[in-house]
Amino acid sequence: MRLFVLHHSGASHIPYRPWAAHVPADWELCLVEAPGRGGRPGPLRETAAELAEAYVADVRPWADRPYALFGHSMGAVAGYELTLALRDRGLPLPRWLGLSAVSPPEHHPRAEPHFDLPEDELREWLAVMGGTAREVLEDPEMWALIEPVLRADLRIAERWEPRHGTGPLTVPLSVFAGDTDPIAPWHLMHTWAERSIRFCGAQVLTGGHFYFQPDPAPLVGRIVSAVRSVAPAVQVNTPGPAGTTPIWSA
Repeated sequence: MRLFVLHHSGASHIPYRPWAAHVPADWELCLVEAPGRGGRPGPLRETAAELAEAYVADVRPWADRPYALFGHSMGAVAGYELTLALRDRGLPLPRWLGLSAVSPPEHHPRAEPHFDLPEDELREWLAVMGGTAREVLEDPEMWALIEPVLRADLRIAERWEPRHGTGPLTVPLSVFAGDTDPIAPWHLMHTWAERSIRFCGAQVLTGGHFYFQPDPAPLVGRIVSAVRSVAPAVQVNTPGPAGTTPIWSA
């Protein structure tokens, strides 16, 4: 099983590398990098659909084996759109889709965007939300590097308006939320059921928007259990890299 993980706004694959210690030894952890950061130069994407298109190119060569897809926050928005894009193209779909810390489309907040806040207010909000190291927020040089990426990513997440008439997915869907997350309230997550004919339920964990930090083990354990419940072990004829192999887009 390959588990693709899509990161949150302003981030890269790096915060998710510790997950490799918590997935089964016969899984591959595939950490996908959004364009415009780290080891993946290129223009920043402006919409969730554009980001999903970039991810289609990343996932397609690796879809020759059973795979699952998980996204957190902006990564969840992109993961949902990516699954729709794969379906539209008749490409192999994930055996399971996990969406974390994002409200369902009908409840997605658009009234109070943060991507265009003044710099001081944006830093203050990020400090409260967590997920961004304080050294980054307080260091002028580091902040100058991350600010344009962060604002672009937040614009994607906060302006997301799903297409109408797409119909529900056939992919098993699980959703996750922190019990004190002000952005994606846990009590709304069950309405994601309308987006898949195989809804696997909403799971609530203790914490805010970044409830899986600093210990990802509880969340990763739930992901593994959810995937195994809908995608039993599959024998493949062509051996791949042994063990857990973090990979990312170049």
